[in-house]
Amino acid sequence: MTEEKFTRCPGCRTVFRVTAAQLALREGQVRCGHCRTIFDGTARLVRLAPGSAPPPDEEANGPLTVTLRSARALEPVTAEAPAHAARAVAEAAKAEAQPEQHVDYDQRFAWDRPRRRSRAVTLAYVAGFVLLVALFVAQLGWHYRDQLAAHFPSTRPLLERLCVAAGCTIKPLRDIGWLAIDASDLQADPAHKGLLILTATVRNRAPYAVAYPHLELTLTDAQDAVVVRRALAPGEYLGATVDAGKGIAGNGEVAVRLFVDASATVQSGYRVYLFYP
Repeated sequence: MTEEKFTRCPGCRTVFRVTAAQLALREGQVRCGHCRTIFDGTARLVRLAPGSAPPPDEEANGPLTVTLRSARALEPVTAEAPAHAARAVAEAAKAEAQPEQHVDYDQRFAWDRPRRRSRAVTLAYVAGFVLLVALFVAQLGWHYRDQLAAHFPSTRPLLERLCVAAGCTIKPLRDIGWLAIDASDLQADPAHKGLLILTATVRNRAPYAVAYPHLELTLTDAQDAVVVRRALAPGEYLGATVDAGKGIAGNGEVAVRLFVDASATVQSGYRVYLFYP
């Protein structure tokens, strides 16, 4: 009984049953009926018979799962295609020489999965976030330092120490809504003709210090028309011993006594108004 022969296509690795006559034709050059690769069927003979001795290389055995086709699937190479056959054989050998690439199927869609951050990166993110929050709080404290010192007196010593280092100051709030004139009076000075004496009491109803306001004094005639108007800064109506920078103490008051030269005007009434410029 003639021993069965098998040859393997180097292009698609399909195994064919072949005959000696088929291999003798065209000096063994055949064309794969599956992938159309031209190869030397004699050089690509493989042994599949069970119990036979192992070949010198693993390729000759072939994997256990093979596509086995009959000899009719092999086509003889025509005489006009030797160059093509040689080129196909060379390309097949080159393809076999290249190692097969390992495909990690578990990670082939890893780009679509959330990546785990390292502990160092996470700590860096946390530290950066804490730093940004601290800078934001510090900026708020700098901008609203006067309000903090007024509404939270316990923070004033710390804010004052920080301002000493930063070159800033803590000022009383400019909150005109808490200020009111409790009483005022404008009388002629009996000892000096044309000189008027303005007296007034300015009260701070807030529980914290409020900055000294400007006073606007308006002299009017008998028809209540404006004769003259004058705005007075705190330094003009306060005494030399008063520190205007501290403001009017919470729930405190300040007495105003001011001499006004009105010798060039004729007036019958007056108005006093508080404001911040």
